Amino acid sequence: MVALLEANSLVLDYPGPLRALDGLDLALEPRELLAVIGPNGAGKSTLIKLLAGLLPPTEGGVRLEGAALSSYRSRERARRIAVVPQHVPGLADVGVEGFVLGGRYAHQSAWERWRGAGPADRASVGRALEQCDASEFGGRLLSELSGGQRQRVLIARALAQEPRILLIDEPTSSLDPEHQLKTFRLVAQLVEGGRSAVVVTHDLNLAGQFATRLLLIDEGRAAAEGDARALLRPEVLEPVYGESFHYGSWPAMEGASPGGERPLVLPWLRPVD
Repeated sequence: MVALLEANSLVLDYPGPLRALDGLDLALEPRELLAVIGPNGAGKSTLIKLLAGLLPPTEGGVRLEGAALSSYRSRERARRIAVVPQHVPGLADVGVEGFVLGGRYAHQSAWERWRGAGPADRASVGRALEQCDASEFGGRLLSELSGGQRQRVLIARALAQEPRILLIDEPTSSLDPEHQLKTFRLVAQLVEGGRSAVVVTHDLNLAGQFATRLLLIDEGRAAAEGDARALLRPEVLEPVYGESFHYGSWPAMEGASPGGERPLVLPWLRPVD
């Protein structure tokens, strides 16, 4: 079976030179939530940009539904893949509804964009805001929202795009605990409904609760891959993160991926002997 989104031997060199990714492979299957974890500077955000076609790889390639990602026109790609960045600078005075409506560009002709949003566009924007618990922000400016509220609006814009694949870069970094859970549950529900998602996150516990599969990367390479039980273990994490965690388990939450108890990993400063 052909993977929905596939990266083969990805290499990305920044000027310097700095090798951000070094021969990374990845395959995203239909209806899968893949969580990408790893320390700062591991190459996680760079991976999102390459999977979205926002950067060309130095070596290797990305394939979407079996065809080279570079063979798709930008609007064709946008109908299949939506990116949720950590933040979007310089948009403070933009209205929330108009910003989310911008996610509809791939579904509109030039005439439709000039004419303005139609009923289907408005309905899609309304659904997206509701799904992200952001309907109350529709009439406000982005400058009037907190960082966490803006993050929910960023996700809503991606949902208005109606993609098959979501690429999400640290979606919970500005959210309170309640909305962290709601965000991951939302992504999990979207996956159950037929989408696929790659989520970059530093929250190992949310990744362990909701992801179908985890990919641990370090220094631009895949260090380990598998389900939460396989990855959230001292022998896997400590070579990458150091001896920084306390390990345990808790019951699977309602709406999380199935399988009984889930691993628990807490930042932990070990006593000095």
